[in-house]
Amino acid sequence: MTRGIMATLAKQISPPNLSIMQDEGFTVSRVRTELLSGLTVALALVPEAVAFAFVAGVHPLVGLYAAFMVGLITAVFGGRPGMISGATGALAVVMVALVAEHGVEYLFATVVLMGILQIIAGVMHWGKFIRLVPHPVMLGFVNGLAIVIFLAQLTQFKDPSNTEAWLAGPQLMMMLGLVGLTMLIIWGTPKITAIIPAPLAGIGIVAALVIAFGINVPTVGDMASIKGGFPSFHNPFGTGEGLYGTALAPFTLETLWIILPYAVILAAIGLIESLLTLNLVGEITGKRGGASQECIAQGASNVVTGFFGGMGGCAMIGQSMINVKSGGRTRIAGIAAALFLLAFIVVASPLIEQIPLAALVGVMFMVVIGTFAWNSFKVMTKVPLMDAFVIVLVTVVTVMTDLAIAVVVGVIVSALAYAWNNARRIHAYTRESESDKGAKVYEIEGPLFFGSTDGFIELFDVANDPNHVIVDFARSRVVDQSALQAIETLAGKYEAEGKAVVLRHLSRDCHQLLTKAGHLMVDSDDDPDYQVAVDYSVKTGILGGH
Repeated sequence: MTRGIMATLAKQISPPNLSIMQDEGFTVSRVRTELLSGLTVALALVPEAVAFAFVAGVHPLVGLYAAFMVGLITAVFGGRPGMISGATGALAVVMVALVAEHGVEYLFATVVLMGILQIIAGVMHWGKFIRLVPHPVMLGFVNGLAIVIFLAQLTQFKDPSNTEAWLAGPQLMMMLGLVGLTMLIIWGTPKITAIIPAPLAGIGIVAALVIAFGINVPTVGDMASIKGGFPSFHNPFGTGEGLYGTALAPFTLETLWIILPYAVILAAIGLIESLLTLNLVGEITGKRGGASQECIAQGASNVVTGFFGGMGGCAMIGQSMINVKSGGRTRIAGIAAALFLLAFIVVASPLIEQIPLAALVGVMFMVVIGTFAWNSFKVMTKVPLMDAFVIVLVTVVTVMTDLAIAVVVGVIVSALAYAWNNARRIHAYTRESESDKGAKVYEIEGPLFFGSTDGFIELFDVANDPNHVIVDFARSRVVDQSALQAIETLAGKYEAEGKAVVLRHLSRDCHQLLTKAGHLMVDSDDDPDYQVAVDYSVKTGILGGH
């Protein structure tokens, strides 16, 4: 039995595509583009990782190590080359309560469990359910995330010496001027040369000006020191004191019940954000597939990160957009970004800490402009009102609460709208039967499911119908248990009047559904393929009640 289970599981796991270059040609120009794109992404990762570590209430190195390890592992094994992963704000906000109440070691344990859950989702191919996310939800997701990225940059305009106060006067003017200059350089560089990625040119030129002229503006070093060593293995489970002076998480059921709710939420948020980013990058690069492989890669990266003192992470849409807009198309860019980030931590922290935050803010502002779906304003005037409402709803919920909640809300609202529209479609044409004299035929049109059952029952005139009634499903489908209940209820009504009702022209799937439920009484050759019109009597009392 065990061997059979393992064989079945092996069939579920398709060999991943781990090619470094994939469909891109291996040339010096391509490698240079990938490396420079990776360097640009690494520079943009530093303040984000530090900021999200602060949000979660942990040491900055916890965020930086997560960005390195998650970024490296997903770059090597992920389902979509070009994607960038790391510590994200969507996960950080969930971690706050856990860290505050139990300490950072419980966070590391939670990240390990989160990764295991994501691996299970990948092996079970649950990533394919991302197909159920409608396009209006995707538009709302993109717009909401662009706004979130924009709002996150505003914290860089606060005084480093007093985080409650905003920059003012000449310092604010200088900050705004450097942000504007960075954006101008990013806009103009592609018109001059394609050798250097525009965001890297913007960061380099503005940083050189600030350092050369000694301009007093907030820098990366003002946020926190990023100096550290190589991440080392650390088991968060056990007794005694762990990292940063907090207690280790005991390897007990009590610990499991503490971390499980957080792990489930983090795993769901991480996969939703990663898979939506995968789709978005796929639209830009023209690549498809890889959802299950991405789930497994995200899970593996979080398991490893949890054992190396990192806060976990998922795909980052902002950095992914920087990468693909800079020309990154292969695994080299993601690997390079992770290795550059590690180099910043280990050997180049004094240099990186001098980079002005204004340059990085300018880069992220350009990401916001490029990410926001500006055509959605035009789209909303041409699509159904409900779709326009979903776009706005998902955008607002993303900004106000959480990406995962926004996507779930958007899918639910879209599904309910679809169900309502289909529920109104069911109707019937009535005529006298040509094959059974005196019988009345109801030709049903539209799907019969939970939303249309009331309308289905109302189509029939039980009291005034003849003794023999035929319900023709040639242009309808029996979908779910509510539909089965409706058929049984209808048959019970006719039975109570001493009349007979039969079903005709059941499609193969409808026939199988009704047969499994036990509703069909087969009195003739079974032929659901319409070669012969076969009538099926209906059993009542199976689902209980009429």
